[in-house]
This record gives sequence, C-alpha cells and structure tokens, in this order.
Amino acid sequence: MMDKMPETERLAERILRLADLVEYQAGSVVSRTIFDRKTGTLTLFAFAEGQGLSEHTAPFDALVHLLNGEAEITIAGKSYRLQEGETIIMPANKPHALQAVKSFKMLLVMIRS
Repeated sequence: MMDKMPETERLAERILRLADLVEYQAGSVVSRTIFDRKTGTLTLFAFAEGQGLSEHTAPFDALVHLLNGEAEITIAGKSYRLQEGETIIMPANKPHALQAVKSFKMLLVMIRS
C-alpha cells in the first residue's frame, strides 16, 4: 500500500520544493518528518504568524534553515532574527526557542551522531 511506504522512500528520486511539502495551519505549528534515521532527522515545519516553540533543550546539534518568512530564534538567551534563505546552528544542550515574527517555514536538520 502506498500510504504505508516510509516518507523517505515516497520522496526519493524526486525533485522537491521543500516549502511545498508542509502547509500553514492558522494558529498552529505543523511538522512533517521527511527523513528519520539513527544518525539524524530532517523535519519540515510551518509556523503560523505569532506561533512558536517555548524554550527547551535538545541533546543534539540542530541546523535550522528558513525556507520563507521571518523567525526569531533565541539560543542561550541571545536573540537572532532569520529571514528566507538564512541558516543557524543550535548547539546541543543549549536552551533555545522559536517564534514566528511572520509566518515561516523551515527545515530542521538534527544530527544524532
């Protein structure tokens, strides 16, 4: 059955526009994992304007790449404003938070090893 196929296999060998693989939902944060292995994950997010993720930590380094929109990302108390095409690395074990200044979509790359 096609819907039982892992996401990575369903998307393999296709030209993709990442921003088109996740849709905004009013008042929400939407996520879609497109790659999940022991070594790491690729997850797409769509943040509606004003939405965010409260401060938290992760045991692994993570790279955020903004596909569109505008976000404020706070890492260890320091705030960064990112726009389309910009990237930032959030170091492991440092508290971080994300907030949608304008609706934005991002790719989160988490490296586990």
